[in-house]
Amino acid sequence: MSFAQSVLAPWALIFTSLLSLGVVVWALWRRPWKALLKDTALQHRWLGATLAVVLMWQLRAQAVDWLTLHLVFTVLMTLVFKAPLALLSNVFINVAMVVIGRNEWTLLGANVLVTGIVPAAIIGTVWRLVDRRLPDNLMVFLFACGFFGAALATLGAGLAAVLLIIVAGTDPNAIYLAQEYARFLPLLMPSEAFITGMLLSILLVYHPNWVATFNDHRYIDMQ
Repeated sequence: MSFAQSVLAPWALIFTSLLSLGVVVWALWRRPWKALLKDTALQHRWLGATLAVVLMWQLRAQAVDWLTLHLVFTVLMTLVFKAPLALLSNVFINVAMVVIGRNEWTLLGANVLVTGIVPAAIIGTVWRLVDRRLPDNLMVFLFACGFFGAALATLGAGLAAVLLIIVAGTDPNAIYLAQEYARFLPLLMPSEAFITGMLLSILLVYHPNWVATFNDHRYIDMQ
């Protein structure tokens, strides 16, 4: 989901922009382009995945003018490319949405926060817990990260969007609709979880080396 028209107070737009900028600077500080420059195949996969997500974001439902519902794919991008590249991809995707007239420039920071930073942070936490605490098992990784992690990240992103509207919304009707929308968040979680889990399972079967957070020697060869 993402914001299409601004119903946020100016201070919230500034705050989310600064917060998103800070996280993007952190992602750039990790120098993810080094891996891209060394691996031409990785360049093609990352650019292709980014373009595919841009196209998938065009499939959206928009019951109100200021909010659109769509699959986000940040969890899958984070698991496949890790957080720095996934966040840079999310920024490019949100910029593309602005360029083609889907979203407003002023909402770029808020959209990067909701569609990129929050789900990436949640799945990053889930992945670290799985990596350090749970048994080294392919199915554990797939279900904990691909399905449960995607559902949890979708819930977190939705709650972040709702909280932004409730705290900083300038339209009383938008605040009311956001509160109503929060009740339906559990209905949106299965779709993102199913698509993410399905695509991740395909990658783990045919190209496990493409998933940067998955150690095929540890999860497969050592079993």
